[in-house]
Amino acid sequence: MIGALVAGITGSGGASLSSYESIATATATGGETSITLNIGSGSFKHLQIRGITRDTHTSGLVRSLHMRFNSDTGSNYARHYLSGNGTAASAGGTASSTFMSLWSCAPDDGSTANIFGAIDVTILDYASTSKYKTLRGFTGADLNGSGNVNVVSGLWMSTSAITSIQIIAEAVAFKAGSSFALYGIKEA
Repeated sequence: MIGALVAGITGSGGASLSSYESIATATATGGETSITLNIGSGSFKHLQIRGITRDTHTSGLVRSLHMRFNSDTGSNYARHYLSGNGTAASAGGTASSTFMSLWSCAPDDGSTANIFGAIDVTILDYASTSKYKTLRGFTGADLNGSGNVNVVSGLWMSTSAITSIQIIAEAVAFKAGSSFALYGIKEA
């Protein structure tokens, strides 16, 4: 159910399939605490990251992912989220953080076996050197009868062009099979 909802929402992004170009992919073999995707060259308007993820922690929770751009560890990130689990909704935000949070999308090893969460994140105007970078995303996890779906937005308070994206496991490390794909979106 959550997977169909996420697919329905993200499938209507406005760009045709021919507007997307694969830039990089990375798949965890198990134990990686972070994965870095490098942009390389290309003349794209926006970036999109799609992924499936699971954490090796064993608490039985759905974990978040963290992101950093260009290895920036300063307090230059802000974000908001809206989360729902079919029974209740929650919302929150942070005005100043050392990372961007992708809310509640990585089931851990204490959760239902072999289930991965999903992310679909678009980074707008990533190459601009005259404005801060914004992102919007959909994340979530279906735990075979429970789970959540989330809408996230974020801001990186830097005018630098994004050249690399580090995705960080919140709790322990990425479970083998966690996989991320980076796409460039051409001007429509």
